[in-house]
Amino acid sequence: MFDRDAVLRWIADDPDEATRAELTELLAKASPGSDAEAELADRFAGFLQFGTAGLRGAIGAGPNRMNRAVVIRTAAGLCAWLADAVGPDFSVVIGCDARYGSEQFARDTAAVVTAAGGRAMLLPPRQPTPVLAFAVRHLATDAAVMVTASHNPPQDNGYKVYLGGRAVTGSGQGTQIVPPYDAEIAARINAVESVSAVPRAESGWTQLGDEVRQAYLARVVSLVPAGGRPGLRIALTTMHGVGGDTVLRALRGAGFDDLHVVDAQFEPDPDFPTVAFPNPEEPGALDLGLELAQRVGADILLALDPDADRCSVALPMRSGWRQLTGDQVGWLLGEQAGQDAARSGGGVLACSIVSSRMLERIAASHGLEHAYTLTGFKWISRVDGLVFGYEEAIGYCVDPEFVRDKDGISACLRVAQLAATLAGEGETLADLLDRLERRHGAHATAPLTIRVADLSRIERVMAGLRARPPAELAGSPVAESADLSDGWRGLPPTDALWFRTEVDDRVVVRPSGTEPKLKCYLESIVPVEGDLQDAREQAAARVAAVRADMQRLIDAAG
Repeated sequence: MFDRDAVLRWIADDPDEATRAELTELLAKASPGSDAEAELADRFAGFLQFGTAGLRGAIGAGPNRMNRAVVIRTAAGLCAWLADAVGPDFSVVIGCDARYGSEQFARDTAAVVTAAGGRAMLLPPRQPTPVLAFAVRHLATDAAVMVTASHNPPQDNGYKVYLGGRAVTGSGQGTQIVPPYDAEIAARINAVESVSAVPRAESGWTQLGDEVRQAYLARVVSLVPAGGRPGLRIALTTMHGVGGDTVLRALRGAGFDDLHVVDAQFEPDPDFPTVAFPNPEEPGALDLGLELAQRVGADILLALDPDADRCSVALPMRSGWRQLTGDQVGWLLGEQAGQDAARSGGGVLACSIVSSRMLERIAASHGLEHAYTLTGFKWISRVDGLVFGYEEAIGYCVDPEFVRDKDGISACLRVAQLAATLAGEGETLADLLDRLERRHGAHATAPLTIRVADLSRIERVMAGLRARPPAELAGSPVAESADLSDGWRGLPPTDALWFRTEVDDRVVVRPSGTEPKLKCYLESIVPVEGDLQDAREQAAARVAAVRADMQRLIDAAG
């Protein structure tokens, strides 16, 4: 059921003709038991929640969707918080990707900031998220907004908020929001009673040109030593997103000239027509890239997600092309960063608690510190002394001084540099992976993801696992378990469970922060005392057994 009067009030307050008409049509069709009634009930089940991931949801009319009314309300709440935190002269830089509604949402944000007395700077449309994350530090703004749903389905959009300038201090400058800022901003948003009453300027913001992206490109290219990269043939796909031109300019600027792109996926397209799901991690998403790589005889395939903050890598192997896991790319970049940091005076390597424990061993081998954080780059990128951070979901922060977020474009350059350097020594990235596992143990990782139609199932499973945690996994007793909702090892509280067995298998269970999923992250480590392949097979068998046990436990719990 839905409140008809609430729908009518929303229609009267909605500034957008298209979404007013959308709701009016639904209301006319909403007979008892109809699909329209169920749709309205969902759209008015509450407001789209603003949290540490900002906003993310399906585009459509109503408070539980992404639309102009929700964005204007959110921008007004952010401005109210900024005015309290830094004063009426606050500044905000705003960017957007190529999804439906993104450009309008960005302009609405600029209009609200300007009317509130703040200084709004609007990037050109269709910008990669890393350019916006660079801009907040480059321009020293107090906040930044990126309108994007990253790798979500075409029907979604989102709204990320970063704080910088005078709003925060220390390593948090330029990162996405974390508690308590999310709750404080959410409270200001909830205090907005009428969207139509929110002042919006018709002009007065600064329309930036390409200068910020050019500064970003200069910085990214500087991460790779000068000189050509002869012989490295790169295949590239940008997944119908906004990173194509920028990553090509970056690679060419760093001396990589033998580049081959998937033309069908190069131009931004909010429908993502050639992929079922625009995420390089999803099965089939890299099919066109792999076909191109094989056809041109590439040495490496690089892939960006639609807003270019994530990077995936595939390599030619004896058995054919193979996509590396997010952890494996993290090992490669971590080893590269560890070598550089050891030569230049130290630093910290960091990864999320759901990522592989290999990075901790890599850091120790170079005499460096290592830190675990909660999931998300809002936590990874604010680690003091960070020189490299990653999470298994193909996110990598290789230049935290300038971009305190995951950045697929700079990660592409660093991977390409590493591949070219190894090629000059007669080796490959696969050879480096072999060396790392011989030195630190064969690490097998695997996901177990439960997509749900009913979010209450996630709550039931988490409650069941808390009440009846596993006594053993894959035949090994559970030696340690922790409920992270109370905080753990100095980390802030989060809704997650952590288990480690006597033979060092590890499981982390948590609800997804952006999708209706329960996610389990599994890892088994086997020391390499003889043949590497044997150790890898043992580790893979162990992690498969852990996965089967966790599936049974989850089924029983909910």
